[in-house]
Amino acid sequence: MSRFHSPPLLLTFIVIFRAFNQITISYSLQQEQVLVSPNKCNEKCGHLQISFPFHLNTSCGSLSHPDTFRLSCSNSTKLHLDLGSQSYQVLNILYGGIVVDFPGIYSCRRYFDVNSFGFSGNEFYGISLDNVLGLSDCEDSSVCRVGCEKITVLDCERSNDTISSTCCYPLSDRSIWRIGNGFSRFSSFGCRGFSSWVQGKRGVKLEWALPRNFSKNVCAENGFFVNATTVKDGVRCKCQDGFIGDGFRDGVGCLKWFFISAFIVGSIAALYGISRRPITLGKWDSDPGNDDMNVISFRKASKPRFFTYEELELATKGFDDGQKLVDGINGGTVHAGILSDGSHVAIQKVHCKNEQDLTQVLSRIEILSSVPHKHVASILGCCFDSDRTPFVIYQFSTNGTLEEHLNHGGDRKSGLDWYQRLIIAAETASTLAYLQQEISPPIYHHNLKSGNIYLDQDYSIKIAGFGLMNFMEGSSLCHNSEGGTFYRTDVYDFGILLLEIVAGSTKNRDLPNAALSKIRSRKLEEIVDQSLYYHEQPQFRREQMETIADIAARCLLFGGDGRLSMMDVAKELIQITKDSLDGSARRGPAIDETFSNSSLLQMISMSPDTSFAH
Repeated sequence: MSRFHSPPLLLTFIVIFRAFNQITISYSLQQEQVLVSPNKCNEKCGHLQISFPFHLNTSCGSLSHPDTFRLSCSNSTKLHLDLGSQSYQVLNILYGGIVVDFPGIYSCRRYFDVNSFGFSGNEFYGISLDNVLGLSDCEDSSVCRVGCEKITVLDCERSNDTISSTCCYPLSDRSIWRIGNGFSRFSSFGCRGFSSWVQGKRGVKLEWALPRNFSKNVCAENGFFVNATTVKDGVRCKCQDGFIGDGFRDGVGCLKWFFISAFIVGSIAALYGISRRPITLGKWDSDPGNDDMNVISFRKASKPRFFTYEELELATKGFDDGQKLVDGINGGTVHAGILSDGSHVAIQKVHCKNEQDLTQVLSRIEILSSVPHKHVASILGCCFDSDRTPFVIYQFSTNGTLEEHLNHGGDRKSGLDWYQRLIIAAETASTLAYLQQEISPPIYHHNLKSGNIYLDQDYSIKIAGFGLMNFMEGSSLCHNSEGGTFYRTDVYDFGILLLEIVAGSTKNRDLPNAALSKIRSRKLEEIVDQSLYYHEQPQFRREQMETIADIAARCLLFGGDGRLSMMDVAKELIQITKDSLDGSARRGPAIDETFSNSSLLQMISMSPDTSFAH
């Protein structure tokens, strides 16, 4: 038995937060925490994520000053900001600021001419007070300040280097250098050279702001204007107390503090659980097409990113009903969409009642993202419309859902043939069995339906749309139309799915009751999908259809109380699929025996109106 251990807690923590590198926390001058988001096109240049309000393409700009915050990317590696006739290489983008290198200088030098920088400010940018200067060859030592003579920075070779300066000056001192001055101000003290550091790294930080007269309606709800520090008559947006974000309507906006704490607590809780939990690979085959019974197919675990609500709204045409794949309660509503880069996605909206629900959902997104199974749909990321409305973004296939194929929806005029349906059933059962019995703690779907099974171009499945509130619990208590109760499990839901695969329709809410009656009276042909041409099939294939119907009946009758496990179902389906290659068919327990052993069937017979609707 193979066991794969997740990485240690600290390493996992680093990896996850790199995966969510679009959500970064920086600090303003007052050390207030601010979320910085990528721009709406999620642009990058080399290793730098381009964050709001900066952009490369004009169409990706969010404010009414596209040229002011427009950057250029040379050789796909070096980002530049043009100010007047000078071009400055961008080293980093922070909240309210952008760190640039000295113009035209790409060699590693300790000091630069005090007149070489060439920029002192305009209506959008100013030299930030966060910069600490090292000055050389100053004739007047009164410019020098105590406490910044030594500073540990990253040198040009990216190694730690302790820089010793005989003279240094933090711009926050403001006794000699004033806002609006350029670095040439220090030439009056006889200084010939200078260097600049910000947050322990080489570079010059420029503060950015918007002119007050041109800033109407740019702040988000719960955001308000604050004055810039070094940009005359410039303003930026800030969140009210109790909220966190960049304050801009087209940026992160303002989110409630409890959401941020829930995200952190949920992430750490999930990471701690993952770091302590080995993922165990079993000895059975989870891929029906694989002849090696000891092989399980895996893909690399996905790294989620943060999406903006505007991205999802655009992708789904405003969450139009025509884009809806699933309309559920436990798993939430799921819409199909296409991102700006052409990627097809499925977007699951999860309703959270309180902070505890949100924390639970976040931690389970983390866990699902770490499951490297090829038949579990990749989670691309998540989004938060408000303090308690998370969205989960899955990778989606242009070949649609199983439900669409069974109902011949959209452009899918031809249905699935019988062998394709067998493969889909076996892949689904084996994947669920893996999640429930080969991962500890087990993962249950709790929202299994044909609309949450995606098909790729080869009709191989991807399972999505998990019920994120309780997917580590094996069953849930449900009520039928007569006021009675029964336990609903993934096995029970899979029984309904099998009936839909046989019947070729997902629209008959009374299918379980009708199917059980036909199966018992051996009139299965009356519910089999007409496109399968039951009476024209060879004997062994008709027996397979009856066997699948038999398994479906046992899932409904015995799945709720645990007498039939998903592993049992998966093994039977895998064997049937393999046998179908040579034309044989092995029956499970006889249908008569199945029904005679079921006290639940007697209840159904006595209460014909009892509904097992999906």
